[in-house]
Amino acid sequence: MPPNSLVVLIDEYDAPLTAHLEDREKFEAVRDCLQPFYALLKEYEGRLRFFFMTGITKFSNTSVFSAFNNFRDISLDPEYGTLLGYTEEEMRAVFLPYVDNAADVLGMTREEVLSRLKEQYDGFSFDREASHRVYCPWSVLNFLSTPKNGFLNYWYVSGGRPTVLTKYLVNHALAEPISYSEERKVTLFDLTLSQQYDYMSIENLLMQAGYYTIRSVLQDETVVLGYPNREVAISMAQLYAEELLQGKNLRNVCPTPALSVLSSGAAEEVVSYFTEVLRAIDYQRYPVKDEATCRGYLQVLLIGAAMLPSVEVHNAFGRSDLEVEAGDRLWVFEIKCARESKEVDSLLREAVEQMGSRHYGSKRSGKKVIRMALVFDVSERGFSAWKCL
Repeated sequence: MPPNSLVVLIDEYDAPLTAHLEDREKFEAVRDCLQPFYALLKEYEGRLRFFFMTGITKFSNTSVFSAFNNFRDISLDPEYGTLLGYTEEEMRAVFLPYVDNAADVLGMTREEVLSRLKEQYDGFSFDREASHRVYCPWSVLNFLSTPKNGFLNYWYVSGGRPTVLTKYLVNHALAEPISYSEERKVTLFDLTLSQQYDYMSIENLLMQAGYYTIRSVLQDETVVLGYPNREVAISMAQLYAEELLQGKNLRNVCPTPALSVLSSGAAEEVVSYFTEVLRAIDYQRYPVKDEATCRGYLQVLLIGAAMLPSVEVHNAFGRSDLEVEAGDRLWVFEIKCARESKEVDSLLREAVEQMGSRHYGSKRSGKKVIRMALVFDVSERGFSAWKCL
């Protein structure tokens, strides 16, 4: 088959494999077109000075490793670990004039800007030894070009929802939000394996899509996966929120932004906001059934609204369920879950006593601390009792 015929045939099927993940017949047709394409590249390799192929997912049975078996896969090679991102050294050697400009615009010091950049955009590691960390170039360049906009989330809008992940989630659910903050472990072998789309694990796909990165490598060649930075952690929460709300926009569910409610609203408004948000969830897929899942949903939905709550905050006496800063306020929540309405009053008293005896939020300074005991009524699907201390 001549090369120009290949181009025409692939074009008939809208070229990318990921465009047809839900249509097995077209997926296989495009895949079959690629085999002679790879064979052609191999046949004429003597005429190619340099060939570089990219993508986020290695599908099995695409003939990349059979028809075109003489290329080098550098996906997890430490030698190329800094190829597609900015290192800390590069940030300080190349971008300091722009960092200083951002510091002037935002009224911060150079080191404060660099610290925020690291927290927001650094942390990606895609080599099998976890020996390198790099910043996301797209996010860094966008921030430095318009620092007056602040440390925004550029990653999710530009590349945080690749087709392969979006279509995968149509038929595969994310884990429950209670697992949002948990690190995941997979083997290096699994990360390098070509897999059929239907049998791909969500951990591998999230790693390939950039939500997870390699945090560390254990002695048994198991890798620990987690979020690389604040930008991606917020993006993951937004992905969870979209899954939980099944396409409904959080702003449509609750027109007033979470930050506005928590920074200036009355306690009644905060409780009402939480109830409205939880009632918007698809309860068939994600039932709130206990304190842990209730806290997990609130955590994910608040992060999806661009806030950063902390869960299970420890002090010398115990740990609070959920804490979140909003403006000059610090909210400290103790959450109880009533399976039956008759349990609500006793659980509220228990939550109030627990907050007092364990001194939740008592040692925080610089913010107005508001401590609130909350009881979620499973039968009513809302917070039916609350009290501020």
